[in-house]
Amino acid sequence: MNTLKIIHYEDGVKWKSLEHNGPYFPPEYQPLPDDVHFYYDGKKMKLSVAAEEVALFFAQMLDHEYTTKKVFRENFFKDWRKEMTPEERSVIQDLNKCDFGEIHAMHKTKVEARKNMTKEEKQTLKEANQKIVDQYGYCLLDHHKERIGNFKIEPPGLFRGRGEHPKQGMLKKRIQPEDVIINCSKDARIPDPPPGHHWKEVRHDNTVTWLASWTENIQGSIKYIMLNANSKLKGEKDWEKYEIARKLKSCVDDIRNTYLGDLKSREMVTRQRAVALYFIDKLALRAGNEKEEGETADTVGCCSLRVEHITLHEQLDGNKCVVEFDFLGKDSIRYYNKVPVISKVFKSLKRFMDNKEPGDELFDRLNTSLLNKHLSSLMPGLTAKVFRTYNASITLQQQLKELSNKSDNVAEKLLSYNRANRAVAILCNHQRAPPKTFEQSMANLQAKIDARKEQLALAKSELKQAKKEAKDKGNSDIKLQRCEEHLLKMEVQATDREENKQIALGTSKLNYLDPRISVAWCKNMEVPIEKIYNKTQREKFAWAIDMTEDDFEF
Repeated sequence: MNTLKIIHYEDGVKWKSLEHNGPYFPPEYQPLPDDVHFYYDGKKMKLSVAAEEVALFFAQMLDHEYTTKKVFRENFFKDWRKEMTPEERSVIQDLNKCDFGEIHAMHKTKVEARKNMTKEEKQTLKEANQKIVDQYGYCLLDHHKERIGNFKIEPPGLFRGRGEHPKQGMLKKRIQPEDVIINCSKDARIPDPPPGHHWKEVRHDNTVTWLASWTENIQGSIKYIMLNANSKLKGEKDWEKYEIARKLKSCVDDIRNTYLGDLKSREMVTRQRAVALYFIDKLALRAGNEKEEGETADTVGCCSLRVEHITLHEQLDGNKCVVEFDFLGKDSIRYYNKVPVISKVFKSLKRFMDNKEPGDELFDRLNTSLLNKHLSSLMPGLTAKVFRTYNASITLQQQLKELSNKSDNVAEKLLSYNRANRAVAILCNHQRAPPKTFEQSMANLQAKIDARKEQLALAKSELKQAKKEAKDKGNSDIKLQRCEEHLLKMEVQATDREENKQIALGTSKLNYLDPRISVAWCKNMEVPIEKIYNKTQREKFAWAIDMTEDDFEF
């Protein structure tokens, strides 16, 4: 079996030399043409450049339901007014009196123009983009040319967030070179900032893998420019992550026995830790305390659950002890679940909730640091997140074994794979809103299925007639077989779409599932890897595709 070559430098050093051209900054704002106007209270109004740019951000989104949401509109208007001149602020005081119609129409015209570009125009644009990639998209890492992942700094705009995020609609400000920290080796040429600007700082830190960083204004979180997913360093990091999760398999039974034993502990901190581990293990809950600095959304994880986030039920739906969870998880995605639990967990929760108010912490003696410190004492490198990776990967492997059948056709095998992946996504609470076009696309697919059924009925009739007239029925047989195959493929596709309309399969596939499980499954089932991973994903998991044999076991 092939192996990934892992290079370890001393004392956490990631590289010896690093040189690059810095990030690519988005173009500066171009003011509206003279024939496009903004109106307030029915009157034409010329905005300052700063206010006009933010108005454009809102106008571009008028077709989206975001701009109808109260929180989005309030946050936008508050931040927009900060960009206005005092004179503009004195006039513009009500968002409902603002007319962005002409700006929106201009935006839609540009979108349509991009869609309808000629072949020559597309080629010109492609060449211009390639020049940007050539200049900013690569670095020299230890004298080897490596592709950079996200070398473009995100342009300014309005923050959307996921779920019902309380900061949606706020202005994501334009990042300037003065906000950016550059990281390169001491002997490297320092990248030139755009004319008239300077970097915030230049560092030479070879214990980290980022090339540039800055702090964004919405969450106060640090953003990084990193190497591409298929780089040597990224591949090593991925491999190490999944190897740690694989090691957990050999001691997970002992760890489970330990925390189940701790449920009887007289020490409250030990018992709380045991219940938290029970939930993290059984439900793949995030540990908690993972909010970005400055984030105001009321999101929690296991260790930061409050009394109000759980309800205890006895004898619900035939189960004696049931815990009902209802809280906002990462990215403001609601986590709602009713889970049967063992009596020791149920009794412990009752005790934790005694004499507490709804807003009090459920695990008031515990935090993620204490939990992870305990876990690392049980197995080197073990954290709560490793449990999530382990349970996601082991679930995929078990589900694939149960659902897959070598005699199925490729479409049916892919349905089995997606069902296995969906079991993981449900476990990890990876939800999404159904796509806006879902109902229409399903209706279109159903129309195709109905048409194919008619063709199948006709083919059967022709075959029956051929038999009756004792004619050569070879062509009719072949036609019937093709119709049946195409119909089955479309029906499987419809089932797959319906089952996945509210489940996000990509998150677990990219972050929690050991890719070697999928590669080995593809080899065993004779399914092309391209059916599971797209081009970007294949680049990210090139290390797994190269090294994995069909007998791999997580």
